Amino acid sequence: MVTKKETTAGKTAKENAEQGFEAPKELRDSLQLILVSLLDLQLVGKQIHWNVVGPNFRDLHKNLDEIVAIARRGSDEVAERMRALHATPDGMAATIVKDTRIEQPTSGEILTTDAVDVVVKALEATVGVMREKHDAVDEADPTTADILHQYIADLEQQAWFISAEKRTPRASK
Repeated sequence: MVTKKETTAGKTAKENAEQGFEAPKELRDSLQLILVSLLDLQLVGKQIHWNVVGPNFRDLHKNLDEIVAIARRGSDEVAERMRALHATPDGMAATIVKDTRIEQPTSGEILTTDAVDVVVKALEATVGVMREKHDAVDEADPTTADILHQYIADLEQQAWFISAEKRTPRASK
């Protein structure tokens, strides 16, 4: 059972012509945790991108850039959506360290086969947070849930791409 955790996401005052929907606390907290996951996925992806070595290096190296690009777009879109809903996103390093659910890779070089395992776990952890928070986000604001749908699909596709590096074909019957 996952315990509810206080996040650093705050609330802005409505000023001037700003009106519209204001994210309730649970929505702010859910989006903050998703933001942290996407930001850390970028960092883990780049750490491995810079240090991966071994068989099929080039393909994995390039695929990691695709993952980082998806996570960058996602973190920006989630943070900007938070602002549109009068919430204050927190992307500070200390917040990421405190709240991430992504297992951190070791520093230094990492063999491609080991990198595959680390990256797939990081993708699955990120998608896991998005799926865990999806229903609460959808209940509070279906428009915001729509944003999550494409990132879940994109990141799950990347997990499939990367994990296929280590798969072997099943014997035909």
